This record gives sequence, structure tokens and C-alpha cells, in this order.
Amino acid sequence: MFNKLKEECGVFGIYTKEEKEDLVGQVCIGLSALQHRGEESCGVAINEDGIIRFHKDVGLVSDVFTKEVQHSLPQGKMAIGHVRYSTTGVSKKENAQPMVVRHKKGNLAIVHNGNLTNAVELKRELEEQGAIFTTTSDTEIICHVIVRERLKTKSIEEAVKNTMKIIKGAYSLLIMSSQKLIAVRDPQGFRPLCIGRYGDDVVFASESCALDIMGAEFERDIEPGEIVIVSNNEVTSEKFLPNEKKGMCVFEYIYFARPDSTIDGINVHIFRENAGRCLAKQAPVKADIVAGVPDSGIDAALGYSKESKIPYDVVFIKSKYIGRTFIQNTQSKRRKLVNLKLNPLKHTVKGKSIVLVDDSIVRGTTLTRIIKTLKEAGAKEVHIRVAAPPFVDICYFGTDIDKKENLIANGKTVEEIRQEIGADTLEYLSLDSLKEITKDCKVSDFCEGCFTHKYPIEVPKEIDKDRFERIKI
Repeated sequence: MFNKLKEECGVFGIYTKEEKEDLVGQVCIGLSALQHRGEESCGVAINEDGIIRFHKDVGLVSDVFTKEVQHSLPQGKMAIGHVRYSTTGVSKKENAQPMVVRHKKGNLAIVHNGNLTNAVELKRELEEQGAIFTTTSDTEIICHVIVRERLKTKSIEEAVKNTMKIIKGAYSLLIMSSQKLIAVRDPQGFRPLCIGRYGDDVVFASESCALDIMGAEFERDIEPGEIVIVSNNEVTSEKFLPNEKKGMCVFEYIYFARPDSTIDGINVHIFRENAGRCLAKQAPVKADIVAGVPDSGIDAALGYSKESKIPYDVVFIKSKYIGRTFIQNTQSKRRKLVNLKLNPLKHTVKGKSIVLVDDSIVRGTTLTRIIKTLKEAGAKEVHIRVAAPPFVDICYFGTDIDKKENLIANGKTVEEIRQEIGADTLEYLSLDSLKEITKDCKVSDFCEGCFTHKYPIEVPKEIDKDRFERIKI
């Protein structure tokens, strides 16, 4: 089903002091910077004097939001946007976000990054109360709960607090009502969310790189369990459920986030470079060159090279026109895709012993083909170094790993994996090294359940990506 990890999505929002005609364009710039977090669909909702209009569709930001589409949307003071990769719910226009609803007390738009662990139970409860669902994503469940709680409370922020007591799992949310823009991060802090300033405007984004690219100034990360409310040109915040165990997803640093982002006090590029340095100390080997699997292995490869003093070189040219989340449904198609995506530099690799650094090994199919390609191009040896521990268990919090049998490290020794992928040697980053690299993180703790089987909160006994299609009441 997959060869690399997939993460659910990215969110972006802006609250301006005065109405702006180019507000949609600014959101699209932010979403384009977050495109790596989701290439399946995207959308923007804009608030014009309390009326929320939106546009969303399947495709990349540049394809969905043409100049004509941007000009068709109104000016306003608030807008939120979303890029999506599905971990729950199939890839279709109906599941694209933002989710926009009209209820008794007003209008509401919501975007969500993460995955709920009690989604099935909540959906069943809501349906028994008469709720009707038109999508198969967790976001609609959150939306239903917020609206239900809003009908009982005096303000949208009170409804959000009540919702946080009910939903469980990973959620970084942007919620736009008729008058307010609210940012929420779950009590564990599984997924990132930050706040910045663009002059007098307030900006929210999944990653700081989106702020940089639009010219905004990074202010700080939203803390786990924090609610930030922007209303009447004022920003207020409250720590809600602050004493729960933290659990930032460590794969944000290993793979998901862009290298130019800083999350909870740790720069992603520096993290990956340090992972490579630790690998060089932990698993040295005699070789001619060090290389990284494009693109997510490059930073760690640079660290390995600097620490080991083995020169870094490029061994693959990557096609710029094959998307990060491009998935093929047969083995033969996957093999052709690898050849199309990565072409070896034969003059560089011929007769060389190569240390090849990758961020992780999931299924192993792609890496097996990459090693074979290098050896067919004349490489003498290929030594694989992985900048993460072995991936042995399910992720419940927004990563597309839902079955242990899809993981090459599940039930196999490192030597068995080495033989299967065809590497001359194979070494993973140790869990102790990973903890050393992350010791300065402001969140102070991480979710490492995919490595250790130990999660920061209770997880479902079973998980199914198609759980909403299959659920029966």
C-alpha cells in the first residue's frame, strides 16, 4: 500500500486588522509552503462580514486555486486553509477541508491536522442522536461535537473547551466563527501548530516555514492543551487540560516537517543532521562516499558525512515532477515509479562503496529497489544507515500506518531485514540516541509508540483506515 510514511495534513489561518482583497492569495502562499504535508486536496474558507464562503477540491494548491478562483472569492478579515493527505476517509472532494457548516447560532468553518482515537465511538453516539454525516473524516465528527456544545454554551470558546474534554487523540485545529478565529492544540501536542505576526495581522500555521515564506514573523508555538482566540483585533489564550502527559510525534522531525521549520524549539534540519552524526558514531563503516535518499535522507546524510569525514556526494537525480504522496497499487508499478523518480549517477557510484542514509524504512519496497539500482549502476557496496529506530507498531495519531504486517521491521531481526533489502550492512539509529537528540524540545516528551509499543494515551484495540465506511449501527 505504501513505501513511505504519510501524514494527514497542514493548516493555515490569518486574522487581519482590516479587510484585504488579497487575503485568499496570502492563505494560498501559506498552504503552498505546507504542500508537503498533503497533496490530495486543499481548500480555503474566508469570512466576509460573518458570512463564510469557501472553495475546495482535489489537487495541489496551484491547480485548485487559479487566479480566476482566487478572484471569485470575497475579501474579508479572516480566512483558514488546509492541505490534506487522507489517513481516515478516502481521497475525494467531499473529504476536502475546510469543513463549513451553518447552525442555529451562526456559521462555523474548521480545519484539522491529526487523528482521533475515539472517532468510531463518537460517530456512533452522534448518529444515535440524529446526526447525519456526509464525509468519512474525523473532522466532521469534531465539527458535530463543537456545534452540539455551542448550542449549550454562551461562546464558541466554551464550546471548544467542552469538545476538548470529549475528543481524544491528535488534533491541531483552526476554527473560524462569524466573529472569532480560534487555534487549538491537543493536550499531548501530537501535531505542531504555531502563531506569528504579519504586521498587525495574526497568522497560524502547522509549521514555521509557512510564516517565513509569506514574510510573517514567528512568535511562538501553540502549547499542548492551549486555546488561542483572536477577536476584535485582540489575542487571548488559555492553557486548558495542561497537566496531561505530552506526546509530540517524533516523526515530525524525522520525516514529515520541512527542514526549514522549527517546531517546539528544535530546528528540523539540525535535528536530522544530528541524527546523522549519531549514526556515524554508533555505526561507522569504511566507505568512499556518503549519500542521502532524496529528499528526506539528505540532512541526516550530511551529518553522517561531517562526523565520519567521509565525503558527501549526490548519487541520484530526483525528478521534480513526481509528487511526494504518489502511490501505485501494484508492485510492478511501484518499481517503475522508483526508476522514474530516482535516476542514479553512474559515474559517481561506479566502483564505489556507498553509505546511503534514509530517514526510515516502512515497507522496504522502495529501498530494496534503490539498492538494486545502485548496484546495477556499478556500486561496489551499499551500506544502509537509517535515521530512526525500527518502525514496529501502528500509529493512531495521523500517520498512514494502520497494520503491523505492512511494516518490514515487524517480527524480523535487523539481519533479516538487511538480507531482504539487499544491503551490505544495515544499522538503525538507537532509541537512546533519538532521546538524546530531542532532549531540548519544549514539549519535553514524545510519542515513540511506533518504536516501543508504548503510547502517551490509551489507544484503540483495533484500527482500520476504512472504519467509517465499514461501521454499522
